[in-house]
Amino acid sequence: MSPRIESIQIGRPQQFDGEGESAKPWTSAIIKMNVLGPVFVSRTNLTGDEQADSKHHGGPDKAVLAYAASHYPTWNSEIEDVEFPAGGFGENLTVSGIDESCCCIGDTFRVGQCLLQVSQPRQPCWKLSKRWNVPNLSVLVQKTGRTGWYLRVLEEGEIAADMPFELVERLHPELTLSWASSVMYAKPRQHEDDLRLASCPELSESWRTNLETRANRGKSPSDAKRLFGT
Repeated sequence: MSPRIESIQIGRPQQFDGEGESAKPWTSAIIKMNVLGPVFVSRTNLTGDEQADSKHHGGPDKAVLAYAASHYPTWNSEIEDVEFPAGGFGENLTVSGIDESCCCIGDTFRVGQCLLQVSQPRQPCWKLSKRWNVPNLSVLVQKTGRTGWYLRVLEEGEIAADMPFELVERLHPELTLSWASSVMYAKPRQHEDDLRLASCPELSESWRTNLETRANRGKSPSDAKRLFGT
């Protein structure tokens, strides 16, 4: 099957009530609504799409979040009492015909008027678990490697659902998203793999910095806060 966009989703930050007496409200744009018709994609996001946490989401390296449509039947068979729709993992583009096992860092895709380049796997956070009231969902996403991936925008323009997601350049066929995630979460850490992945110029700046830092210092920050919140 040739890759194509199944659907496009955008969303704005919303505030959600915390759970329990001491829980604080939280804000996220993880709930995305389907877009009918074309949408403009800029260097930093899609028109109408916003991020509540601009430190960890959005920006040139994370302008667009894509997710494999093929993961949805699997999730819906594994998680009871939840029916995940397209866009349910907070992605902007739900894409068929491709997933993390065959998509590589630096892959460049032509989509409508846009030229998009893969920058890193998505790192799931606790808000995904909160959004669906599945306490371990973010952990499962990370462990299974069904993470989705971020794209930077090399050429701006309009895109729409049903458009081909056409691979036009593959710079690093050995650097699949699945492999990149395995390197980031490896225990024990593999110094050589950290440096190999960090040396890829098309990898996002945040991942390169993280990998270089831990390769030099032998450790990296804990994932606990990202996965479970405070």
